[in-house]
Amino acid sequence: MTMPGTSLLSAAVMLATAAALSMAANRDVASPTPTSTPTSTTQPIVAPVITAAPAPGETVRVGGDRTARISGTDGNFRAGVCNIDTPLPTGYPPPTPPQAIDLKTYPAVRAARVNGAGNPDSGKNETFWPLFNHIKKHEIAMTSPVEMNYSNLTSAPGSAPDAWSMSFLYREPDMNQPGQEGAVIVEDTAPLTVISLGMKGDYSMKTMREGMQQIESWLTENPHWQPAGEWRTLYYNGPALFFWNKWAEVQLPVKPTE
Repeated sequence: MTMPGTSLLSAAVMLATAAALSMAANRDVASPTPTSTPTSTTQPIVAPVITAAPAPGETVRVGGDRTARISGTDGNFRAGVCNIDTPLPTGYPPPTPPQAIDLKTYPAVRAARVNGAGNPDSGKNETFWPLFNHIKKHEIAMTSPVEMNYSNLTSAPGSAPDAWSMSFLYREPDMNQPGQEGAVIVEDTAPLTVISLGMKGDYSMKTMREGMQQIESWLTENPHWQPAGEWRTLYYNGPALFFWNKWAEVQLPVKPTE
């Protein structure tokens, strides 16, 4: 015997069950479970290959610390703790920050040069003072950097150049006149393209050779450039600054490989 209302109760249960199943089905359609998680791929940044020299006064970052930057302006360049508070010759490219490698071209410049003898580490004072007295005599303001040039220098430990010189650079190319006054030779230099490594530390041949090795490694990795001259250094700071904060560049003249 069927009790009154039993069929109504069963029908209500069936209706509720159907409604629940329908809601679940709608949720499944609206929010499907992904079968896989998308992954992002990052392509490495490939630096363009530079095969032409920059224009005089221009610089291109080609290696080393590519994030290194300088701040300030001529007469107050900064890179971290390093500072250059003396103006550069007119038209010169900005200094290369420590641990960066730049390709840069220097314009023609008038320079006063004194040839050195013996070990450059111990002979710098013997060349510095004739140059300082020369610009003082002609009322020529000091510029930065002091330039050192070396003949037949290699990066081998303990190597020494056959000859070397120190130069002060005139701010403007029309200052004074070319010629010779005692040990000081005033001359005009041609535009020059170099590979340059910025460095921080003492102004010694040991530090320079470490920089030379880094540039040689860069040349090995970039065979589209080849040496085109002798090694040189640019020293931006005087003796009053702590040696560990001194700013310098090691440079080698280069040209495109034919």
